Amino acid sequence: MSPQTMGKHNEILAALRAKLSRVDPEQARALQEQGAALVDVRGFSEMNDGIIEGAAALPRGWLELKAEERLPDRAQTVVVYCEGGIRSLYAAEALERLGYDNVHSLDGGYNAWKRAGLPIVRPDEDGLSELERRRYARHLVIPEVGETGQVRLKNARVLLVGAGGLGSPAAIYLAAAGVGTIGLCDFDVVDESNLQRQILHTPARVGMNKVDSARQALNELNPLVHIETFNERLGVDNVDRIVEGFDVVLDGADNFPTRYLLNDACIKHDKPNVHGSVFRFEGQASVFQRGEGPCYRCLYPEPPPPEMAPSCAEAGVLGVLPGIIGMIQAVETIKLILNEGEPLTGRLLVYDALAGTFRELKVSRRKDCEYCGDGKEFPGYVDYKGFCGL
Repeated sequence: MSPQTMGKHNEILAALRAKLSRVDPEQARALQEQGAALVDVRGFSEMNDGIIEGAAALPRGWLELKAEERLPDRAQTVVVYCEGGIRSLYAAEALERLGYDNVHSLDGGYNAWKRAGLPIVRPDEDGLSELERRRYARHLVIPEVGETGQVRLKNARVLLVGAGGLGSPAAIYLAAAGVGTIGLCDFDVVDESNLQRQILHTPARVGMNKVDSARQALNELNPLVHIETFNERLGVDNVDRIVEGFDVVLDGADNFPTRYLLNDACIKHDKPNVHGSVFRFEGQASVFQRGEGPCYRCLYPEPPPPEMAPSCAEAGVLGVLPGIIGMIQAVETIKLILNEGEPLTGRLLVYDALAGTFRELKVSRRKDCEYCGDGKEFPGYVDYKGFCGL
């Protein structure tokens, strides 16, 4: 920086210091205890050293774009801080231009706060690494995600039953989002007829076990995610072992016996069941949670006759349709992990690709449901192929 530029910069800073309200760490702490919002405008990499306890992370480059979301009440007292107290002056001026009435800049910034021995929070061993901060930077600036939400995603364990049409897009986006552990349960191998819709797999991996093909694809996409595979057909003999170790179950099955089995296991183990299904040009998605809403049996107490429910191989499915429904399942899974938004509990979302429409159907919990009804104890597993008339 030339002497002339430096002089101009110093003039601007002097004018800002004279114009704006500035507080020392003790004053900022007192304002925080009175309900003021503290806003950290440093870059995410700087926050590896820690952040003021209770502060919101909103890097300077995102301030004007995200201020209204993070600070909806323009009358609320706001204290902005950076590392040393300079960027926060520019940030404070920007907030005043946006109409915030009571804005203060923390003199000396985070460094002064830390020297004063006031409360800070440092990333622990379960926090985010610098690499993770860079990779998930666009998540960290979303108020509903942020550092806390991204750590929740990192610590989450999601089981995908089926590594096919629905499981492929769901797995890809869950891995990209940073879900720490993804379980894949599928007993099939990759076939050429899968490639029209099962985007986890490639022609070079035809004949490979689907879970191994999927693990290879997901590891290439995001090596920070741990993949657990179960190369076995889900059944009464193994469903407890597989399901109980996960937080959320995503149902990407393509047959009714597995859907009923998975529903019953999720009720037994109190796991959210993120359901999806596709048929030709139509797809459906919902979330079944014991204690929160209906289960799959409340929606379909009895399976349809086999002749009324042909498989994808028999009836066909538009290749892009599982992508749409699988991504909806991924969104619902992330909402459950973050505990944000309204999940599709008690609602069946129906997509008609030909009409280009979404419909929402209300689904009520049946109080007399044998599995999730009032006061019902888990009745045990059944012969699911026999139950479905197969």
